[in-house]
Amino acid sequence: MADHNEKPFEDELVNHLHANGWLYSPTSAGYDKERALFPEDVFGWLEDTQPEVMARAVKPGDAASVQQKSRDALLDRLVKSLDAPFDSVNGVQGGTLSVLRRGFKATPLSFRMAQFKPVTALNPQTTADYGKMRLRVMRQVFYSASSKKSIDLVFFVNGLPVATLELKTDFTQNVQDAISQYRTDRNPKGEPLLSFGHRALVHFAVSNSEVFMTTHLRGPETFFLPFNQGNEGRAGNPPNPTGSATSYLWERVFQKDAWLGILGQFMHLQVEKNIDLVTGEVEAKETLLFPRFQQWESVTKLIEAARVEGPGHRYLVQHSAGSGKTNSIAWTAHQLSTLHRPDGSKVFNSVIVVTDRTVLDTQLQDAIKQIDAKTGVVVGIEHGSGSKASRLAEALLHDVQIIVVTIQTFPFVMAELDKLTGTLAGRNYAIIADEAHSSQTGTTANKLKSVLGAQELAELADGGEVDAETVLSAEMASRANAKNISYFAYTATPKAKTLELFGRSVNGALPQAFHLYTMQQAIEEGFILDVLRNYTPYKVAFKLAHNGQEYDSDGPLVEKTQAVKELMQWVRLHDFNISQKVALIIEHYRENVGWRLNGKAKAMVVTGSRKEAVRYKLAFDDYLKRTGHTDVRALVAFSGEVLEPDLNPEPFTEINMNPLLKGRSLPEAFKSDSFQVMLVANKFQTGFDQPLLVAMYVDKKLSGVTAVQTLSRLNRMAKGKDTTFVLDFVNDPEVIRESFEPYFKDARLSSVTDPDIVHDIKAKLDSSGIYEEHEVEAAASVKVFKKGNNALSAAVAPGKDRFNKRYDAAVLAGDGLEIDKLNLFRGDLTAFVNAYDFLSQVINYEDTSIEKHSIYYRALAQVIREENRRSPIDLAGVALIGYGIKKHDALDIALTNDVELDPLSATGSGKPMDPAMTRLMEAVNQLNQLFDDDTFTEVDTMAFFSLVKGKAAENDKITTQISANSEQQFLSSPDLSGTVTDAIITSGTNFESMVAEALNSNTKLLKIIDLIGRSLYRDGKEAA
Repeated sequence: MADHNEKPFEDELVNHLHANGWLYSPTSAGYDKERALFPEDVFGWLEDTQPEVMARAVKPGDAASVQQKSRDALLDRLVKSLDAPFDSVNGVQGGTLSVLRRGFKATPLSFRMAQFKPVTALNPQTTADYGKMRLRVMRQVFYSASSKKSIDLVFFVNGLPVATLELKTDFTQNVQDAISQYRTDRNPKGEPLLSFGHRALVHFAVSNSEVFMTTHLRGPETFFLPFNQGNEGRAGNPPNPTGSATSYLWERVFQKDAWLGILGQFMHLQVEKNIDLVTGEVEAKETLLFPRFQQWESVTKLIEAARVEGPGHRYLVQHSAGSGKTNSIAWTAHQLSTLHRPDGSKVFNSVIVVTDRTVLDTQLQDAIKQIDAKTGVVVGIEHGSGSKASRLAEALLHDVQIIVVTIQTFPFVMAELDKLTGTLAGRNYAIIADEAHSSQTGTTANKLKSVLGAQELAELADGGEVDAETVLSAEMASRANAKNISYFAYTATPKAKTLELFGRSVNGALPQAFHLYTMQQAIEEGFILDVLRNYTPYKVAFKLAHNGQEYDSDGPLVEKTQAVKELMQWVRLHDFNISQKVALIIEHYRENVGWRLNGKAKAMVVTGSRKEAVRYKLAFDDYLKRTGHTDVRALVAFSGEVLEPDLNPEPFTEINMNPLLKGRSLPEAFKSDSFQVMLVANKFQTGFDQPLLVAMYVDKKLSGVTAVQTLSRLNRMAKGKDTTFVLDFVNDPEVIRESFEPYFKDARLSSVTDPDIVHDIKAKLDSSGIYEEHEVEAAASVKVFKKGNNALSAAVAPGKDRFNKRYDAAVLAGDGLEIDKLNLFRGDLTAFVNAYDFLSQVINYEDTSIEKHSIYYRALAQVIREENRRSPIDLAGVALIGYGIKKHDALDIALTNDVELDPLSATGSGKPMDPAMTRLMEAVNQLNQLFDDDTFTEVDTMAFFSLVKGKAAENDKITTQISANSEQQFLSSPDLSGTVTDAIITSGTNFESMVAEALNSNTKLLKIIDLIGRSLYRDGKEAA
């Protein structure tokens, strides 16, 4: 037969398996269709591993006919266990997985149907039984008792079918033909082999180039997942120079240890009772979880690396949203918790999972109960009664296998556990950090290390005297060389610091992720949506005046950057600015979003501050009340209290601004049909999983990781969700593109941080003359020996006093150069602290002077902060006299992944320059120049200028002449005079028409009266 046909493809696959420990049946001879078993292997396994029990079930002295009846009875009992409901008796599940893991009973006998690889080799019997496991591949299996249909390949373990496979060669068909065959020609009804979870556990559709799989055949509704390796960050598989691109399936996945590991350590039934977000129906959803390729590969590689390397290492897993990180973390945690050395001792005493995934501990409990038949393995510190600190301490002392804590809880309990450092000596820990860059860098990670097994305070706790040098040296060594802790960090968006701290350098190369699943692959495989496909920027333009004029000669002298910043904040909080955006948002949502997903589509508005969120909510409610719209309702999310005396004498909170919560949390309420829009201020921008989010309205500056995490709230899939909307009022699309670029494929460093940065900054700070060494020593002593707040204040007071005196003198003398030097000194203090906090986790500086200066700099920086010196700018005379929102074309922002992440570099290397000082109205004028002057009116003259210029620009001849001539040549054009004259006439005519239309329409006139009336009233109130 020709090589391009299907049969040679099958030959290569089964021949490889047969040569590598699998039994091979070229036909389905011996297959029991009715029972969907291969009895020869069932009895072969039982006789090889449990001969005494088998001799009681099938007595050797009985006649052959009696023995056959006994065998049939045993098979029927096995079938009954396989066919039992998943929750049949006392929570013990029926089905193939349960029988493989728990065996079955035939009173009074119990039979084991598998022996998965033991965690240690200390028991020779279990090791021997594992070696007797029978893996068989059977070809062209005629599986049906009612038809002549056959499946290309069926895979068995000890006679139980665990997988099927339909094979297509790309020369004649493709993988979609195999998928179609399963959907249209493999009806599971009445076919035990194909029944969900009760015989075959997974079904593969395979071609030369791609693999897809499903665990649940449902006819045309069958949903297949890709099981591909990825191809340089994209979907699919890389070319294989020696064979099919899919050979990894039979060479790696079907390798005996790997395949039995999937069945024994990965697969489990997940039962969820959910409210369907689209239909509203309550349904219990049973899902057999088979790992996706990147989940299986990452977990198995992590476990093997931890087995070989032992504790004290770091692993970074960069997996995109949509990769299934919750299950990956659960599988990793469980397998790390059972990892043993050859001598039988555990590699890790406990596994600590730091995460905000509230479902993780429950999922872990359920999975482990199925896999190991154990309970009490997982302790969630956030839940239950009693002190969180004491419960964590108890769990550590008793070597609880898996401890789950939230990111918020974790730092809180660290100080309470310092006393256990001596008690926990000699123990090893694995720490799985979910989104490592937000929770496991800097001070938090250092506190963690001091709690788990460090001996820094042992002598002090025992009443001995230890000097500061000893304590600081031990702390630094712990930071750089924590040999009893391994970190497993999961993130979709690693920062440069995260890559340096958790990444791995291979053969001297730059640090990189231990395992990668890219955003591009997740998008192409259909697990998430591309949120940059429908991105629409808006230009907000405005005109400011100060006391009726653009320049005020008596305006106060201010620093230009400060004035611009405060003026921008003033504009952002202006009622008119927010009300115009609210109107646009609501109407866009009603027209383009609200009707999607059967009317259940939701939106998020990202505001720039808590004060803006409060004003957005007030404007939202006011607009809905005035328009009578009842199909949109908003929630607002922010932390703490917001004081706005001009709006309300009482502080604003989430509770009083969301009166219809009715005791529900904000996510619960937002999930319901009661609310369609969530207004947020630094809350729910990251880590918030709501698949019904279709639109995001951005009124906050975003860049870098924050931009990626915020916009990625939209990327979750839901039934019928095929598009998203981003309307951005403030960000440059190019900045957004640059933010996403590093994470589209893989995050890469351009170089590594120079550890000598801290020495360079310290030398620069030492030369300032603002502090003396004995003051640094005093501050370090206060910190180490915990002398208290007053002692620390006294230690930094001389430096604070010198800084303030020099700054006051420079301001009085108008010495801009000295002011700039002092501002740089303040920034360099923070730069040193940030650099040292990061680098000390990677490098042991072995220099207590550096640690002492870090303590002093941190304290001094806090007492000379900029806001402690700067007086607020008087904005009382500023008025908003012009405003407009201009929509730009919707964009499909394409990504290339050509951007690398820069490490810490040149920190604190700024040089002083003469500061730009200006009067307040010069800052106002600068702002006006930044925006579109031609779109604004300043009473009559600005209206006249804008209208005429705009009309003249509509003339194609004029625009052609502009592009082809110099300015002087253009001003001499014979066409210019006539064009401008015509524009003046047309503008006047149009303006008169607008006036007439306003006066002739009562509706429009009332609207204009309302707008002008509101403006007059508010201007009058502000002037009073």
